[in-house]
Amino acid sequence: MASIKQTLEEILSLDGAMCAAIVDSGSGMILGSAGSGLDLEIAAAGNTEVVRTKLKTMRALGLNDVVEDILITLGKQYHIIRPSVSKEGVFIYVVLDKVRANLALARRKTQDADKQLDF
Repeated sequence: MASIKQTLEEILSLDGAMCAAIVDSGSGMILGSAGSGLDLEIAAAGNTEVVRTKLKTMRALGLNDVVEDILITLGKQYHIIRPSVSKEGVFIYVVLDKVRANLALARRKTQDADKQLDF
C-alpha cells in the first residue's frame, strides 16, 4: 500500500510526467499534488466537473458500467483522469508531455498506482 505522496512520486517517475494530483471528486479539492506545469487547483476543480458530467451522462444512457479513465488529448499534453477503484470519491489526475510520454505505459502506471493507494 502507498500513501498519497508515494503514489504521486511513482506517477511522476514516468517519462514525460509533468504533474499529478489526487482529488476529492465530491468537493474538487486536492488531497495531494506534485510536479509543475499548470495550476492544479483550477485543473482539479474543472476535472471534477468532467467526472461528474460523464457519470451523469452514463446514468442518463442507462449504461451499467464504470469509468476506467478519461483521456484528454491536447496539442502538447495528455491529461489522464482516473476515478479510483481503491478509494471511492477520489480520482487521480496526471498531466504528461505528449512528446516524451508513452501513453499506454502512463495509463498502466496510473492504474497500478490506484490499486496501491491507501490513506
